[in-house]
Amino acid sequence: MQKLKRVLWGTLAALVLLWLVAEPQPFGPGSFFPLRERMVQLSGVLAIGCMSMAMILALRPRWPEAWLGGLDKMYRLHKWLGIAGLVTAMIHWLWANAAKWAVGWGLLTRPQRGARPVIENPIGAFLDGLHGPAEGLGEWAFYGTVVLIALALIQMFPYRLFYKTHRLLAIAYLVLVFHALALMKFSYWMSPLGWIVGALLAFGTWAAAVTLLRRIGARRQVQGRITSLKYYPGVRAIETEIEVPHGWPGHRPGQFAFATSDVSEGAHPYTIASGWNAADPRIVFITKELGDHTSRLREKLRVGQEVKVEGPYGCFTFDDECSHQIWIGGGIGITPFIARMKQAAMRKEGPGCDVLQAVDLFHTTIDVDEEALGKLAADAHSANVRLHVLIDARDGRLTGERIRAAVPQWRQASIWFCGPASFGEALRRDFSAHGFPVERRFHQELFAMR
Repeated sequence: MQKLKRVLWGTLAALVLLWLVAEPQPFGPGSFFPLRERMVQLSGVLAIGCMSMAMILALRPRWPEAWLGGLDKMYRLHKWLGIAGLVTAMIHWLWANAAKWAVGWGLLTRPQRGARPVIENPIGAFLDGLHGPAEGLGEWAFYGTVVLIALALIQMFPYRLFYKTHRLLAIAYLVLVFHALALMKFSYWMSPLGWIVGALLAFGTWAAAVTLLRRIGARRQVQGRITSLKYYPGVRAIETEIEVPHGWPGHRPGQFAFATSDVSEGAHPYTIASGWNAADPRIVFITKELGDHTSRLREKLRVGQEVKVEGPYGCFTFDDECSHQIWIGGGIGITPFIARMKQAAMRKEGPGCDVLQAVDLFHTTIDVDEEALGKLAADAHSANVRLHVLIDARDGRLTGERIRAAVPQWRQASIWFCGPASFGEALRRDFSAHGFPVERRFHQELFAMR
């Protein structure tokens, strides 16, 4: 999380510094109106810069995934950049319009303008001629962006509608690119600020086009077929086995994939709950009924159905040199640990499979399904994992104190958490307060993709 915050604030700081280099008199001298013009430019640069980076990350590119810690972290940064873009766009809009309101209310006097100098550069003259339509279209695109980002942030807004409306942001972004090209101060284009903003606009425009053509992740997609379905009523979860005979590159335990079973619903991310065996190319997903889409899967999926699978993604892959690992799976967050245990159990069946460090697995759950818990216990036994199952109504809540009491070697261990974000953050703070190096050895999957 600290790295994501550094990237976000570093992006804003870098754009401000580039603007300071490009703007000869950033804060004066002059009256309010010259300052207003400079602040309109600065806030516009920040807004379009953040929106461009968010648009690029929406393509799920491979190159920053390992550095940022996985696609789940990239999507968190995508969300933060979208919010930052929205906030700076609102500031931009206020700087542009508040002065007009103040003049209309008699609070400010509009300065007298002399004859405008002739623009000799033909490109500058062409862009100057676009100021009127760029301002009008940009304002309407801003209003649309505010509504679309607000809908994306409302968790109660159904995913199937979010999937359809969120793509419209690409159209709004393209209009804002036109707005930025026409209205950014022409001298900026000759400075490093202009070069960076130009590159961001170019890549962002390409990303918007890919989004509108529905080609996100197209090169990482393979066709699969559902071979079995198993429902666990006690935990309201469905286990789906998919055969991927061609093109799947394999995956590591802890990674996830996007699956599309209904084109109108779009792709949904699911953690993979199986190890990988190229001789038997199958993927297993375990999906809990939590939202409008997952609650209907049991009715919509059928054996033999064709599905599209995209991936794998994620860096929650249990890589470290600690002699002991502590795994914590809250509810359906148990899924990556199931995959890791199944992969470890394969070492008995063939060469090349890794051996686990000493592992304590804590599974805390509200719902209970005896068959599912029986399978979990069998997987733990096969992988030589020490299993701790805590049912909230019977055992109370899992706390850092209970984990430390059960694992005396916790100071030398690494912690891998997958579950509700607030629960993970509470444990992270608790272990940090006890001197545990959470920045290096507390790994948390941020599986909320909106």
